[in-house]
Amino acid sequence: MSTDAPLDAEPLLRGAGLRVTRPRVAVLTAAHRHSHADTETIIRAVREDLGEVSTQAVYDVLRVLTTAGLLRRIEPAGSVARYEARVGDNHHHVVCRGCGAIADVDCAVDYRPCLTASDDHGYVIDEAEVVYWGLCPACATPPAA
Repeated sequence: MSTDAPLDAEPLLRGAGLRVTRPRVAVLTAAHRHSHADTETIIRAVREDLGEVSTQAVYDVLRVLTTAGLLRRIEPAGSVARYEARVGDNHHHVVCRGCGAIADVDCAVDYRPCLTASDDHGYVIDEAEVVYWGLCPACATPPAA
């Protein structure tokens, strides 16, 4: 899912205690526009926005934004790392075994069984990662003869 709604990245960066730089704004904007994007997709979007920028610079910004909680990194089994701007909630993902498409899945309303571990081993659990696997509508539809 992507959105063309303009993102005001500067207050988000400042609110996270980060300096506002052109690469940070461009990476954050790209992640907001391209949900569940891999690094190569983000690099292409940043280069369209800024012109030449090094691959390492984008990786560094992704790490900083993820550490600051402005982006979330997910890695479904068999997939490269993906980044999303939906942070601050405990949502999950559904992944297509055919094409690799990823979509968000909200937790059950008013009940979060995934945050109640059968044995928490003393940990304070604040997030659970649940990945649903299947076929997206396009991959589940048999091709026309």
